[in-house]
Amino acid sequence: MTTDADVVLAVNSGSSSVKCALFTFASEPQLLARETMVGGPAQAWPHLLDWVTAHVRGRAVAGHRIVHGGPAYREPHRITPHVLQDLRNLVPFAPNHLPDEIALIEALQQQAPDMPQIACFDTAFHHTMPEVARRLPIPDAYDARGVRRYGFHGLSYAFLVEELQRLTGPGQGIGRVIIAHLGNGSSLAAIRNGASVDTTMAFTPIAGIVMSTRTGDLDPGVVTYLARTERASPDELETMLSQRSGLIGISGSTGDMQQLLAREQEDPAARLAVASYVYGVVKAIGAFAAVLDGVETLVFSGGIGEHAAPVRARVCERLSHLGVAVDAGSNAAHAAVISTSASRVSVRVIPTNEELMIARAAYRLLAPR
Repeated sequence: MTTDADVVLAVNSGSSSVKCALFTFASEPQLLARETMVGGPAQAWPHLLDWVTAHVRGRAVAGHRIVHGGPAYREPHRITPHVLQDLRNLVPFAPNHLPDEIALIEALQQQAPDMPQIACFDTAFHHTMPEVARRLPIPDAYDARGVRRYGFHGLSYAFLVEELQRLTGPGQGIGRVIIAHLGNGSSLAAIRNGASVDTTMAFTPIAGIVMSTRTGDLDPGVVTYLARTERASPDELETMLSQRSGLIGISGSTGDMQQLLAREQEDPAARLAVASYVYGVVKAIGAFAAVLDGVETLVFSGGIGEHAAPVRARVCERLSHLGVAVDAGSNAAHAAVISTSASRVSVRVIPTNEELMIARAAYRLLAPR
């Protein structure tokens, strides 16, 4: 579909796909077109440029999900030469993501030089974390250089908080919330009254719970051991930790949760991978319940959180001590609320929409009126 109206193009670059969506904000946000391009930004951007040419007419603004904003960027910013240089300087913070995201911005600048572009930072949501959660236990000189806990999936968390507030009703606070954004990249966040107070990912998106191809938290001594015994370079170690570990490392076959669930009855390695994932989610929820002095709402989102009912069931079975009780039928049906009326914790399944959050941010900042 093409449009001559003022529109916002949302570009969501992930590790395994690039999602783009076109919105108009004439009144309420209206989705005009959506496309998912398999592969990272380097593989997808030629298709994206063709898609933009085919769909965008008239005045438009592009909003980009940028994985890392470093210590300085806490709000969306128009992409200027200065901002672009700042992103290049941040590449060591996110070497697996930022180079491709920068290349995509530059390619779109060449294709549509008059289209303003907005950077929406995935780390921004977590800037409300207190110092005790933010500070890593390393010498102060490195903290001063920006080596700290940042947290990621911030655009998803921001959307889910807004959606939870909408569902709760005007004037009602959302209280103590744990959100489990579970997908190829998985993280959890402890949220009090809409603000992040802690999250599982840290300096990079590798940290936290075990993920599809990422290790999650790992004894640093393992990394130094591998560096010595394998004579591995930093780039080789980064590739191993990010792309060949996690669920695929444990199972030896796949990092896809649906495939692991299908195989676990006859495949002990697949069974262990699923159990490790559930175990990590349960541990994180237990820790965050302690951080929040209790939990009132648990939200599942992301590809696994929204669609893998067995994972939700197994996680919640381990949380009965927190007062979590889930209705099996509602869970199997992926209902919006899966907790029972007797549950002391409201358990919800809320589909995330990072593209809409990107579009909203870009529109609020710069969209032509």
